[in-house]
Amino acid sequence: MEYSDYEHLLFDLKPNGVLTITINRPEVMNATNARLHWELTQVWDTVAADDDTNVVVITGAGKAFSAGGDLNWVEGQVGDAAGVQRIQKEAADIVYRLLALEKPVISAINGVAVGAGLAVALMADISVMSETAKFTDGHVKLGVGAGDHAAIIWPLLCGMSKAKYYLMTAEFINGVEAERMGMVSLCLPLEEVLPKAMEIADKLAAGSQQAIRGTKSTLNGWMQMAAPIFENSLRMEMLCFLGEDAAEGIAAVKEKRPAVFPSAKKA
Repeated sequence: MEYSDYEHLLFDLKPNGVLTITINRPEVMNATNARLHWELTQVWDTVAADDDTNVVVITGAGKAFSAGGDLNWVEGQVGDAAGVQRIQKEAADIVYRLLALEKPVISAINGVAVGAGLAVALMADISVMSETAKFTDGHVKLGVGAGDHAAIIWPLLCGMSKAKYYLMTAEFINGVEAERMGMVSLCLPLEEVLPKAMEIADKLAAGSQQAIRGTKSTLNGWMQMAAPIFENSLRMEMLCFLGEDAAEGIAAVKEKRPAVFPSAKKA
């Protein structure tokens, strides 16, 4: 794909090889619909093929980074085996293609990040987060297991005890706490987030590309070792989409009420 083929991603390439990608659905807080979810799988191959780009900065338009999956789209996947299989492959592609991309990626997390957007934000090599931004892996609130990216990277970032706590409770984590836990590289006031990300990108663009890319690729080996765990988490997540809890979880979120999961009822 060419950059002009993308509908929900904007691109701005600086002369020094720094490419800014902006997730651009601000009217819905950059929530991922089917098209955007697919574009987030393809863009890393497009970047890899672009000889003019050496470093990527990705951020969100408006007040959010990406506020999770569009609920109407997500709801349509419940009970749809073919749709679930497609999403499983795309979720894997987002993670694996980010890992395979040799060029460094910096996320400027300017606002709320959930779902596939959060996967991109945390799978980035360097993450700069606003103090007022927050994120959650909210899968369990929807009645599905924590798939996407969580199993492959959260335990590495914050340790197993914190990963289990936040993934099983779906509590939000703000920027200050995320930096303290090691979930993000830096936490700054909102107005400093994108400038700092660009400053880091300029520094990387002026460095030895071979050395920087080799360092990234080597460190990514830690996550690649967890591939079987990650793939099992995806299968588990998608299996949950075929059950009753997912329908109730999505309905509860849409109706802004506590979920009453069928699996939680006593016999």
